[in-house]
Amino acid sequence: MNSDQILAEIREANLSYLMLAQTLIRTDRDQALFRLGLSEDSAAMIAALTPAQMMKIASGSTLLCRMRCDDDLVWGLLTSHGKSAANESVSRLHASILMAGRHQEAA
Repeated sequence: MNSDQILAEIREANLSYLMLAQTLIRTDRDQALFRLGLSEDSAAMIAALTPAQMMKIASGSTLLCRMRCDDDLVWGLLTSHGKSAANESVSRLHASILMAGRHQEAA
């Protein structure tokens, strides 16, 4: 994949993310804040964007969303290969709780 293709993928991911975020915010603000890890101010700004503004923002070369699981513990819980279905569900729940706690700390 060359740099032009990578930039096109980033732009597409940005637009998809903004559209998803705006839909979630308008549908269920509290869920959107939790699931996307957004602050109230960011959510208000995204909710108010026009389609033209979203296209302009998405066209940048920087990815707008970021990985929220940035430590080994969360990655280990999310990638619990070889565990039973029950243990995998508990691991995913534990990872969600940890990431939600980090969202609350950031907000």
